[in-house]
Amino acid sequence: MAYQMDAHHAPVDPSVPLEYSTEDGQLKILGFWVFIAADIVLFSCLFATYVVLHNNTYGGPTAEQLFDVPGFVTETLLLLTSSFTCGLAIFEMHRSRLQPMIGWWIVTILLGMGFVGMEISEFAKYVGEGANITRSAFLSSFFILVGTHGTHVTIGIFWMISILIQLIRYGITAVTARKAFVVSIYWHFLDAIWIFIFTVVYLSGKVS
Repeated sequence: MAYQMDAHHAPVDPSVPLEYSTEDGQLKILGFWVFIAADIVLFSCLFATYVVLHNNTYGGPTAEQLFDVPGFVTETLLLLTSSFTCGLAIFEMHRSRLQPMIGWWIVTILLGMGFVGMEISEFAKYVGEGANITRSAFLSSFFILVGTHGTHVTIGIFWMISILIQLIRYGITAVTARKAFVVSIYWHFLDAIWIFIFTVVYLSGKVS
């Protein structure tokens, strides 16, 4: 098999996608899947806690009284759209088209920021109505589950910004391609977790 050398003098296999073209890249992507598996365990525990406690309102507001349908539907649309634009960025990366990739990357970041902004506004509204994290077991499990997801999204936004800066400085290389691919996996994972939150927390809360 013919190997080339990248800017870091590492052997690059041109017969596979750029993010997998170095041994270092392959190992780091594999390691990230292990991290995702650990995060699945974390969210599974938080979902189980919420399912057990969601009826324990202790005279406080219930999910049906609290949740605002247009609000959480808009949050869902923002995050689902950002996952799509993230996929477009990786598609352009595989075509070695830097400017379109950067464009879709920026759109993804902005949509993610919109999602986080709406979630902060939602939490502030609930707290303003007296529905804070200490009011009931239902609210404790709700804020911890949804807040943990929101924290992950916020970390993802800063992570994507750092990769955006590297793309602008170095272009599409084996290293930046691997980093962009890994954060795209992370972003799609958060999208999948949100679909569960949308279904288990918000939709179930409104129809129960």
